[in-house]
Amino acid sequence: MQEIFSQNTQTPIPAALPALLLKWYDQTRRILPWRENPLPYWVWLSEIMLQQTRVETVKPYFARFLETLPTIHDLAQAPEETLLKLWEGLGYYSRVRNLQKAAKVVVEQYGGELPGDPALLEKLPGIGSYTAGAIASIAFGVPAPAVDGNVLRVISRITASREDIASPACKKRMEVAIREIIPHDRAGDFNQSLMELGAMVCLGNGEPKCLCCPLQSICEGFQQGIAAELPVKAPKKARKIEEKTILLLRCGDTFALRQRPKKGLLAGMWELPSLDGKKGREEAEKWLTEQGAQVLSLREAPNATHIFTHVEWHMTGFFAELSQPLPEFFWADSPALEQQYALPSAFKAYFPELGLKKGKAALR
Repeated sequence: MQEIFSQNTQTPIPAALPALLLKWYDQTRRILPWRENPLPYWVWLSEIMLQQTRVETVKPYFARFLETLPTIHDLAQAPEETLLKLWEGLGYYSRVRNLQKAAKVVVEQYGGELPGDPALLEKLPGIGSYTAGAIASIAFGVPAPAVDGNVLRVISRITASREDIASPACKKRMEVAIREIIPHDRAGDFNQSLMELGAMVCLGNGEPKCLCCPLQSICEGFQQGIAAELPVKAPKKARKIEEKTILLLRCGDTFALRQRPKKGLLAGMWELPSLDGKKGREEAEKWLTEQGAQVLSLREAPNATHIFTHVEWHMTGFFAELSQPLPEFFWADSPALEQQYALPSAFKAYFPELGLKKGKAALR
């Protein structure tokens, strides 16, 4: 078997890989809007949305976003509240803020058209080497590698590599090795075929579907019977646990909101009022009374857990009817919450209590 080696790594990637993979991709690939019409803006938006989020979840968000902001100029000029509402439920809101920051640069420096050079794309806010390679290859046909977690997993199994894929050095070596085999006439399709294989066959959660894999004949992980053991990845640090008491405060037809600080977790987002720590009923009522509230009724709301990347919220909830709105909070009715104000899906367990649809938010 002919193999191609990078100068910087001992890991061989079979030269037969592109032809086998592209044949499979042509026959089985999913039909996706950004794939069928790979406009630079569409590819960029889809790649940002797909970070930490499943394809089926992204589809309706992608369509709604483009309907509201069809061009990069529109994105650059959009009010932040509009952006956050369009992104509501996708989570990791720094992604959409960086998207707009980058759009403003593109308008100012490139006349509203994304550059095709990966090096220039990487200089834009929120675009790293993977996203730059994906945009350049899919939208512009540039033979640039696009190495994400799916690709790291696929190549690790094909080469039976036990190198830690969380290592930046491993990713860099993988990019160099892939650059040597990427077909210049189908760079975008090749990168997407690697991603597609990782998403549909060479799975990360659960057993890989080796028996229906088009690369079975050249996969060292399969041949050695160790595909399920790969890739190697150093364990993550344990998440910090934070106890919170969520207060669902209603006065008439309106509910209390407050805005989070401009920096940090969920920066600038609207949230439900909360107290640090796990409070009991009497403690919650006492706090409200100290704020000057006249509590007409107080009952328990659902407990909930929400997992962020580095933090885990354990939430206790109370629903309170107040006779007058507390001035330190912002008050909005259910239609306004539904249509105007973006609430993080960390609070989705409480959406029914606010008169909102249960499916309003999809992922963190």
